[in-house]
Amino acid sequence: MKQNPLTFIVGAVLLVIFVLLLFVFQVRKSEVAVVTTFGKPVRDITEPGAYWKAPWPIQKVHKFDQRIHNFEGKFEQVQTADQFTLLIMVYVGWNISDAKVFSQRFGDSTAKAEESLEGLLRNAYSGVVGRHPFPDFVSTDEKQLKLAEIEQEMLQRVQADSRAITNGLDVKFLGIKKLGLPESVTELVFQRMKSEREVKVSEIQFEGERQARDLRSAADAESARLISDADAQATRIRGLGDSEAAKSFEVFKQDPELARFILELGALEAFTKERTTLILDTQTSPLGLLRGPTVAPARNAKP
Repeated sequence: MKQNPLTFIVGAVLLVIFVLLLFVFQVRKSEVAVVTTFGKPVRDITEPGAYWKAPWPIQKVHKFDQRIHNFEGKFEQVQTADQFTLLIMVYVGWNISDAKVFSQRFGDSTAKAEESLEGLLRNAYSGVVGRHPFPDFVSTDEKQLKLAEIEQEMLQRVQADSRAITNGLDVKFLGIKKLGLPESVTELVFQRMKSEREVKVSEIQFEGERQARDLRSAADAESARLISDADAQATRIRGLGDSEAAKSFEVFKQDPELARFILELGALEAFTKERTTLILDTQTSPLGLLRGPTVAPARNAKP
């Protein structure tokens, strides 16, 4: 009986696939793997690619996601250094730093790993928050807030504790997600914040009044200086005017009639500076100039 070549080829392909499934496994770029022999870890693989293994049940491959996992802790109640009760919730980002150790501690369960991480966070709460006063967390003055420093201290504490217990985890970042106050201390905190605001308002008002006084003093000093300068300038001008007037008086003394004529002419010019209609007695000085010269009668004229 002749065998069909197609059947032979298909059977050979299926055999190859079966062998590959038994003896070959693939690790993706986002994964790390641990190979166990009869349940005992023998090697860990961190580079992507295809690898050989003994068939199950001799060897088994455990794959883990190498990407960063996000975890949020519970809303925990802690006390600050000045005995204020504070509610705090943080988030962390972690990944697997040692797949073999991770597998021994937690198996294939990331949930167990996060339970262990939650305990580390609780220790960080009590160890770090307890060293800081309440205004480092909640304050009306931004300069008093130290949230960034507190987050960094917590991160260093969690990383150190994680290395100490050798759990195969690496905490990459940590941040405070939420802060809260118990109802029993909320009113007290509000009163404290109100007092701080009132003190701040008083400081601002005092500073404003001080600046206003400085401005008024500077304005008064500048005003006095300007008035003094103006008085000095007026005195100088009056002196120049008196000097010029004295020169004119010396000239006028030589011809009083000319001086009188010039003064009357100036007065008339002042009257008629603009379009003006005047009805006055020509006998009134200086309007007598409008009558022209008066000819006196001859003394020896005969009638």
